[in-house]
Amino acid sequence: MEGTASGRGTIVVGFILTPEGQAAVDAAVTETARRGARLVVVHSARGGSHTDSDTVVRYREEFARLEERLRTEGIEHDLHELILGRDPAEDLVETSKRTGAELIVIGLRRRSPIGKLILGSNAQEILLFADCPVLAVKAPAGS
Repeated sequence: MEGTASGRGTIVVGFILTPEGQAAVDAAVTETARRGARLVVVHSARGGSHTDSDTVVRYREEFARLEERLRTEGIEHDLHELILGRDPAEDLVETSKRTGAELIVIGLRRRSPIGKLILGSNAQEILLFADCPVLAVKAPAGS
């Protein structure tokens, strides 16, 4: 299995400011520490008229907090803010292939009984096109 240049595995996680996004990051940090891997955090933004300046500032502040957390916990990491105009699923799958990731971690929303018949489009695309296992986590109930 390919890994980073240091021979350590790589885990890729999507970063979004939702309870599901936080659950994915928390699970990825735990799994990264358990495996002694490198964590690659990806925030995928469309850019242009799809993103307002307040949102950009909020994401950058949270990215800085996450980077401090990872440094404090001793997690080897890279943080990527991608503004390529693509879907987040495309960015996560591409990043996982480019880094030789051994795992992708994503957050899933809780859904109604009818909604459970269909995964979110990003989650479905990641599951279909990823070359590595995908760990899907939900936020704690009520968050």
